[in-house]
Amino acid sequence: MLPIIFVLPIVQLVILSNAATFEVKNIKFGYIDNDHTSTSRALIEKFNASTYFNVLTDFSSERLASSEMLKGHVDVILEIPQYFERDFQKEKHSNLGVTINAIDGAAAGVENVYVTQIIQRFNQNIKIDVFQVSDKQIQPISIETIPLFWYNKTLNYKTFMVPGILVLLVTMITLFLSGMNIVREKEIGTLEQINVTPIKKSQFIIGKLFPFWVIGMGLLTVGLTLAKLIFNVPMIGSLPLLYLYTSIYILVILGIGLFISNFTDTQQQAMFIAWFFTVIFILMSGLFTPIESMPKWAQTITEFNPIKYFVEVMRMVMLKGANLSDITPMLIKTTLYAFIMNGLAVRSYKKTN
Repeated sequence: MLPIIFVLPIVQLVILSNAATFEVKNIKFGYIDNDHTSTSRALIEKFNASTYFNVLTDFSSERLASSEMLKGHVDVILEIPQYFERDFQKEKHSNLGVTINAIDGAAAGVENVYVTQIIQRFNQNIKIDVFQVSDKQIQPISIETIPLFWYNKTLNYKTFMVPGILVLLVTMITLFLSGMNIVREKEIGTLEQINVTPIKKSQFIIGKLFPFWVIGMGLLTVGLTLAKLIFNVPMIGSLPLLYLYTSIYILVILGIGLFISNFTDTQQQAMFIAWFFTVIFILMSGLFTPIESMPKWAQTITEFNPIKYFVEVMRMVMLKGANLSDITPMLIKTTLYAFIMNGLAVRSYKKTN
């Protein structure tokens, strides 16, 4: 258990926080230029100047470009039609063909946004040039949008992911350790010896779970320290408030672990069942995918997911500076969850006097 306690948390936080990203970079970009004019070359140069696109080659035909996308050598294909510049100057509009590899739907959506933004900026600039050439008296109106990003000014995905990975870290370690500990007592035969001692059931359970509660709080401390030193994640809110909520949340996880251990006979069984529920809880917690994008029935199920509340509280306190009144609904639900799970765990544990 020692490597799990001391090594796994650091590896999880450092590696997963760097690997789990919503950013899409190094997009393999190809194009078919049927116009070969200064305007078409200027458009291609816009993509070449972008840090998100890796402009690979100019395909001579649509068939060749499609073949390269089929092989996975290109992600986005831009087709510029013949007479692109002429139509734009005479008719003030023209069409472009964009083909995106959408096997990964989420990445394809992001790539589409990038392509659209570049084309829109190019469109705006070229319209101004055309108007100035055709009639100096016409002054097109230019509207500039200045975005203001709250809570994550630099749009750094690590600022969003690190608090969630920290939740994953505390949850998995405390759940697995608490679930396997009592099962190990069964495997080596010492649980029967403990059961015939005069200690009360509550004393035995507290003695078994309290060390893992302390370990969970220690993991939170290590995680917050690494988040600040390595990833420079802002910590705007109150740390005592974060520790208060975490102390109650860990009771929920320990109760689940004890409940699982009461119905398993080996550590492998406990690990499998704990992993089964952990995967479901994590995928439906809003850690990687927005809960608002889930079906209504899935959103209803997430109301019974304790990890969901911890993810919300962690991000609200660390990034938004939320106070006690802001997280009170989550705190009440988590406290109620802690009473229910530990109550079920105590009742399901059978001790012979």
